[in-house]
Amino acid sequence: MQTLVMIPGLGSDAAVWRRTITALNSEVNCLVGDTLSDRSLRGMAQRILDQAPETFALAGVSMGGMVALEMMKIAPQRMTRLALIDTNVRPDAIARKAYRYFANFVAITGDFERLSERSVNSLVHPSTPNDVRAELAEMGARVGVKTYVRQNVAVAARKDLRPVLQSIAVPTAVIVGHEDRVTPIELSQEIHDLTPGSTLHVIPDCGHLPPIEKPAALAVILLGLMK
Repeated sequence: MQTLVMIPGLGSDAAVWRRTITALNSEVNCLVGDTLSDRSLRGMAQRILDQAPETFALAGVSMGGMVALEMMKIAPQRMTRLALIDTNVRPDAIARKAYRYFANFVAITGDFERLSERSVNSLVHPSTPNDVRAELAEMGARVGVKTYVRQNVAVAARKDLRPVLQSIAVPTAVIVGHEDRVTPIELSQEIHDLTPGSTLHVIPDCGHLPPIEKPAALAVILLGLMK
């Protein structure tokens, strides 16, 4: 049985992948990488590589996609498949970096749990059920302000990841929610255009987090990639 290493996004833990793991119905061996312990994307990438089997398929959502590409830079020979989900390979513009540091200030000085609740609306599709929204808010609060701030700094410091795409030599699926307001479709289209032999999948009625918003649809795409 193949192993699929799954990488959460910023402010997320393994719970963001739980529904997709259930939808995969034990057809693959799933392992969720640790992104909660390091101060840089490269540090996260190396930690996950240290925990992973010798070869494996890899799926990363949002920040997790950035970490996945850092892993491709370090040890491309270990990855057999790649799924890049609602991610951004461009470096942050100055305005975006400023926004991240402002968000960190608000998180540190304000009510972080309430901030987590409010941020859910910008992440998911309007039709997302209340139980999913509640799960996301609880997850953000559980991950906590210190990790949120550390991850925001790590993402703001990232380099241009577009050159990595052109060297990818494994089957790759680029996946995006149709109504993603955080990383719009154009960014995934660019990733698809730059990645040799990749396929582009747009999930309807979905925002930034397909693993928890549309787990059944995402599982179908991942299983197709693993064949």
